[in-house]
Amino acid sequence: MRRLFMLISLNVAYSTAELVIGLLSGRVGLVSDAFHLTFGCGLLSFSLFAIAASRQKPDRTYTYGYERLEVLSAFTNALFLLFLSFSLAVEALHAFIQDESEHKHYLIISAVTNLLVNLIGVWFFRNYARINLVYRKAEDMNYHSVCLHVLADSIRSAGLILASWLLSLGVKNAEVLCLGLVSATVFMLVMPLFKATGGILLQMAPPSLPSSALSKCWRQISSREDIAEVSQARFWELVPGHAVGSISLQVKQGMDDYPILQYIHGLYHDLGVQDLTVQTDYT
Repeated sequence: MRRLFMLISLNVAYSTAELVIGLLSGRVGLVSDAFHLTFGCGLLSFSLFAIAASRQKPDRTYTYGYERLEVLSAFTNALFLLFLSFSLAVEALHAFIQDESEHKHYLIISAVTNLLVNLIGVWFFRNYARINLVYRKAEDMNYHSVCLHVLADSIRSAGLILASWLLSLGVKNAEVLCLGLVSATVFMLVMPLFKATGGILLQMAPPSLPSSALSKCWRQISSREDIAEVSQARFWELVPGHAVGSISLQVKQGMDDYPILQYIHGLYHDLGVQDLTVQTDYT
């Protein structure tokens, strides 16, 4: 949390300085970049808030606790980065249509400074830099989104610097090529996180619970002589590493449901389901 707070402070200081210089000098590009960084600081601040709030204990309103805030924060960061990828692609298309090759030195200076600031963030969260990171808890997902955020900004700044250098060498459509590559790279980096966070928020079946294993459990329960029918078996992830499920049973009249409940809870617990709700009705 201290590292994230330091990163936010650095970005706020830099974006404020860039905004002031842009307003005083009349550079629209600097003002636009300052607003982009300010919006990014807001998302990083939400990540910091989610880390702090997720440590609160469950209450009457949020009976499962606040851990999913970190998943929501990671999803928001991923959504912003996908929008950034799309905007870079549009910018590359615009540069191709308009044949823009103006060499803006003041933007390159800004890009170099922004790259240095973001590289500090990449160093802070380098342990979460892998694309297909295994999420063992919600905190991993949130920190991964922060790392991808600063990494994407670093790649964007590096792309602008490379485009400027190639344009100075007389390479045609260098801006189009660099912005297109940056857009594709950011998209590929972010999509795994976007799918993972979206899957949790949409309560998809946990990837850690194979459909074949769930089907096997269904068959084992249905084959019991004291159970007439199994219905409405639902499983999802509350947060990474915490699988939740519910299942409804029709128990034959006169049968004791206690051994049934013990068997079902043991069966799904061995599969990796931490919280299971079993509803029993008698036929």
